[in-house]
Amino acid sequence: MDAIAPRVADFRRIWGRAPGLAVILVGDDSASATYVGRKEATARERGFFSRTHRLARDVEQAELLGLIEALNHDAAMDAILVQLPLPGHLDEAEILAAISPAKDVDGFHVVNSGLLVRGLPALTPCTPKGCMLLIREARSNLAGLNAVVIGRSNIVGKPMAHLLLSADCTVTVAHSKTCDLPVVTRAADILIAAAGRAEMVRGDWIKPGAIVIDVGINRRSGRIVGDVCFNEAQAVAGFITPVPGGVGPMTIACLLDNTLAAATAAATAKTR
Repeated sequence: MDAIAPRVADFRRIWGRAPGLAVILVGDDSASATYVGRKEATARERGFFSRTHRLARDVEQAELLGLIEALNHDAAMDAILVQLPLPGHLDEAEILAAISPAKDVDGFHVVNSGLLVRGLPALTPCTPKGCMLLIREARSNLAGLNAVVIGRSNIVGKPMAHLLLSADCTVTVAHSKTCDLPVVTRAADILIAAAGRAEMVRGDWIKPGAIVIDVGINRRSGRIVGDVCFNEAQAVAGFITPVPGGVGPMTIACLLDNTLAAATAAATAKTR
């Protein structure tokens, strides 16, 4: 993550301003507030201009959409992030669609999703992007490897599958209706666990020497655990990410990388 600071310094020197990140936090969920605070602190430490807009849990849809529209037109803000999940009375799809694709630093807008599916340059969802960097750290050439993604969410599972396909992996997406899941995962050279079920993946589900990326964040008996039973899995896997301290920091690093990319694109566009 420290590698981004010199790039931010170069941006500030060339364009005379800091890349701007706007974060919208709705409600008072302690976990979300802690995560947003970590994002904001890390961004500022690396030279970004970051501002968090804290809204009441009962905020109306129109008010939130109005804030997003204002941020879309704010030249000081290159990136907009709406912290998920949102309260149930809000239409999440409409809110995410309201963010300008050029400022959609989370990569959730349908424009960026479509570009990702087509294999074209786009702002890529931060967690899958971070997972790919971790996988590349373990092995540079992924062509022909069997990859299994547990989970089919729009935030992690689906974009993760497309990134792995673009890396020439043979990809299986497993989910709650998948039959004989342990049999499926034992064939995986790369296993991504993003199901949201604490320590679901056991050691005997894993192929010896496999790359295991644990995206899960769950509370169990007062501690944070992933979707993989780490103590069992680390004895089998060739590479495994811990929880906490694995995917989480990489997600923040990729958020900052996307913010800098959006800022660079915006600044360059003004010179044309």
